[in-house]
Amino acid sequence: MAYNIDLEKITIDDYRIKLESAYLPPSRMMLKDRLDERFGYFKSIGIANVNELIRLLKKKDKFAALSKVECLSGDYLTILLRELNSTLPKPNKISEFQGVALETVMRLEKIGINNTEKLYEKVISETNRQHLANATGINYMEILELTKLADLSRIKWVGVTFARMLYEIGIDTVEKASKADPEKLHSSINQYNKENNFYKGQIGLNDIKIFVNAAKDLDLDIEY
Repeated sequence: MAYNIDLEKITIDDYRIKLESAYLPPSRMMLKDRLDERFGYFKSIGIANVNELIRLLKKKDKFAALSKVECLSGDYLTILLRELNSTLPKPNKISEFQGVALETVMRLEKIGINNTEKLYEKVISETNRQHLANATGINYMEILELTKLADLSRIKWVGVTFARMLYEIGIDTVEKASKADPEKLHSSINQYNKENNFYKGQIGLNDIKIFVNAAKDLDLDIEY
């Protein structure tokens, strides 16, 4: 049971294969270039998994040294680190979700729960959720709603606004997100956005494809 993906379980080879077929924003398409050469180099210096790669790139001296390697430019490493970091999204603050009562926020904060990661570990099962409802005096159905918003928040690039939109159109769990048809979801989310003015402009189809694929990477720990 974990809020985020266990990056130690993703080998360098697995991540290389994932990048090869991944939907990426235009600014990150360079990550698909020279994949075998670049990831072969990481393996040659003893990097076995994604967690080790992130730790390496976060060390300024190591990053500077790697930037001098012919196949690893500084720009490439910067973009790679951004992409790697996005696999571990920061928890969303419960107080920032639209539609959550201030009293609910305060009751949760009173017992040390102020974000989606802290909530997640308390709502895995129906029994857990009922216990939390009893302990806080918050209605069970409100706890269930927050559980689903926390679940969605585990998907990379899903902030409080997008999580709320997904919840409202019925894509209210990671499992549903992982099974969604990107084109149908793209149409539904933009129609809902047009009617409710959450964002200016439209959300791109490529962004929805990235979202669905990211949902597929997560464990389905919550029991609904």
